[in-house]
Order: sequence, then structure tokens, then C-alpha cells
Amino acid sequence: MKKFITLIFVMAITMVSVNAYAQNPETPSKTKKVYCELVGTSKLLSYKVTITVDYGQGKGDSRIVDENGKVKDFNSMIDAMNYMGEMGWNFEQAYVVTVGQQNVYHWLLSKTIDADEEVQFNTKSTFKDKTEEKN
Repeated sequence: MKKFITLIFVMAITMVSVNAYAQNPETPSKTKKVYCELVGTSKLLSYKVTITVDYGQGKGDSRIVDENGKVKDFNSMIDAMNYMGEMGWNFEQAYVVTVGQQNVYHWLLSKTIDADEEVQFNTKSTFKDKTEEKN
């Protein structure tokens, strides 16, 4: 009798586990993870850095600009990361490449967005495109 009760108990646990693990295949994921790379180069005779962003668009001047189209200066890569963090981006990885006597900082970031949403940044080229569309 004890073996029978143990068998029923094990079967019940297995069925509960299988039901808890099963997902509804009719509800696809409504989000996606996207990536971008911040590339920081130090300005000549300054401690500030100029940040470009690569998010796979590969077009034009990708320096980050403010709402007036002026290139945004950052005090450091951490300053740029704080800016990106406010927009929901998360740090993934970083590496430095030295070109001549200058360090070029590469930071990989990620963000989870809605599946139908597109990544957009205020860059010099996108600001120029928006300005041309208005005229």
C-alpha cells in the first residue's frame, strides 16, 4: 500500500511540474532585446569626450546631439552611460582600443523594447533628416 501511495504522489508531482512548465504557444513574446555601441573619443586638449552611437543604422554622422542639433559633450564615458541609463539602456561590456596616442572607448549596451518599437537616437544625421523633412 505504501508503494502505491508513493507512486500516486510521484505521478501527481510530475503532472503539476509539467503543467507549470508548459507555456501557451499562442502568446508570442511582445518584446525584443536590442543593442547599441557607444564609441567615445577624447577631445583634443580637453578632458571631455565626444560620443558616437552605433545602433546598426550605419548612416551619416552618429554623434549624439541635443534637442537643438548641437553635438552633446560628455565629461566622461560614465557621464555618457548615465545619460543612456536615463533612457533605459543597460551596460553589457566595454573595451578600449588605442589608436596612435589616443584611447577609443567602446561600450556595448542593451535594452528591452516592444517588438514593434524601433530604436532611435538624436544624432547629427537624424536631426538633419528631421530638419529637412520639415522644410
